[in-house]
Amino acid sequence: MTAKIAPSILSADFGQLADQVQQCVDAGAEYIHIDVMDGHFVPNLTFGPIVMPALRKIADAAENVTLDVHLMTENPEQLVPMFAAAGADIISVHVEATKHLHRALQQIRELGVKAGVAMNPATPMMALVPVLTITDYVLLMSVNPGFGGQAYIPETTGRIRALRQILQSSNLKALIGVDGGVKHHNIAEIAAAGADVLVAGSAVFGGDNSIAENIEKFNTILAG
Repeated sequence: MTAKIAPSILSADFGQLADQVQQCVDAGAEYIHIDVMDGHFVPNLTFGPIVMPALRKIADAAENVTLDVHLMTENPEQLVPMFAAAGADIISVHVEATKHLHRALQQIRELGVKAGVAMNPATPMMALVPVLTITDYVLLMSVNPGFGGQAYIPETTGRIRALRQILQSSNLKALIGVDGGVKHHNIAEIAAAGADVLVAGSAVFGGDNSIAENIEKFNTILAG
């Protein structure tokens, strides 16, 4: 599959959130990434499940849009049922945020949602191995989580390759997402390493070009 861009609404203008998400969808984005921060696991506070119905309405109208919820929260098991009920398609929990990762992933799947595991840059890849058979999506953080606009950590590229090799050798089909510092200048390298979903915030919503132009540039690079 060709890698997909997942605009991160953390970088959107919150006063125009619905309009800007619609612009992303109109430009061909098939994923919308929703960063949920609790002020404990990471310093910032962001979205709760109350924002989901408006995003779900846009996604349903487009028919092919995935709402990708990234829980950067302590005790994510408490929030999983709320976001599942609010319309998430994927819910990712951090390896570092729960003592019971296997149970959290089972909980997500039992609610009819795809189960994702997110990992901070310094977390050893082997922490994933015990749960890969019940994981639909692995989100590799390519910055330290909590703030938008950070630079991509170069060592992430090797981690993507290593994870792709682990998945292929075990005949597993989990998608690989990469979140943080994804820009036009490095997206080809990230995709070539084996990433399927590329989370981009400021490179989609910032700069002098329109959202549509920024997404089109990403897709042109990926197609080439």
